Amino acid sequence: MKDRAYAKINLSLDVFNIREDGYHDISSIMVPIDFYDELEINVSEKDSFLCNRPFIRYNENNSIYKMISVLKERYGINDHHDIVLKKVVPMQAGLGGGTADAASVLRIFQKMYQLKMSDEEIIDVCLKVGADVPFNYYNVPAVVSGIGDVIKPFDMKKQYYVLLVKPRSGISTKEAYQTLDMETCDHPDIERLKEVLMEGKDITGLLGNSLEQPALKLNDDIRTVKSELLAYNAGEVLMSGSGSTVFCISEDYGSIKALYGIFKGSRHYIRFTKTLGRNIV
Repeated sequence: MKDRAYAKINLSLDVFNIREDGYHDISSIMVPIDFYDELEINVSEKDSFLCNRPFIRYNENNSIYKMISVLKERYGINDHHDIVLKKVVPMQAGLGGGTADAASVLRIFQKMYQLKMSDEEIIDVCLKVGADVPFNYYNVPAVVSGIGDVIKPFDMKKQYYVLLVKPRSGISTKEAYQTLDMETCDHPDIERLKEVLMEGKDITGLLGNSLEQPALKLNDDIRTVKSELLAYNAGEVLMSGSGSTVFCISEDYGSIKALYGIFKGSRHYIRFTKTLGRNIV
């Protein structure tokens, strides 16, 4: 049984509170993009894992392994599985690649084992693997809040074109949060951006990410990429999630395609894509 694990970008991310349990309260507008891993899982006589990226190991640190373990324990599943992953979305990029793979496992298991799960059960299972997994499961534009457990979908009036630029060097999510100064970082107006996206109005100046502040301090490559993208004035530029991918977004296909031509062949990872709405194939 096959499924697509779609990546995401954060059009805005506000980190505004440290909870007693050590997690951060966030509010974010997340949007799926037309960029995905492909996952296939079938019942087998023994467990096997095949991936086009040999460095990806199937162990307790792997999001697919984690989700399968959670589902097996919760629903008493004793089968072995043959797993094939075509990995395309880069790791540690702020694009939700690993969490998207975990969400794909859940969708496949729901069909394979006819699991009748409420939204509450789905979110509970997802959060056992990662904070972004609930969003990746539903795969629609949404305001995501709390620790990733509150998903409020909305309809975007327009489609946007996106250039992803990921530096070779990454950034530690843990270190980004530890370095974050909530007094001086950006706190974007999430509700205002949501309204503008729903109405199809100009998004200029409305994107923001609290975690850009520590990322720009911790990684000079992110700072350089953002400066390079801003210099072409092709659209709004922002780092996604905790990084290290920086994206440029515009409703103008030509400007983003031209930017892709400029950056293609650079030392960075480059991808031209577009946002997706509710009707994902």
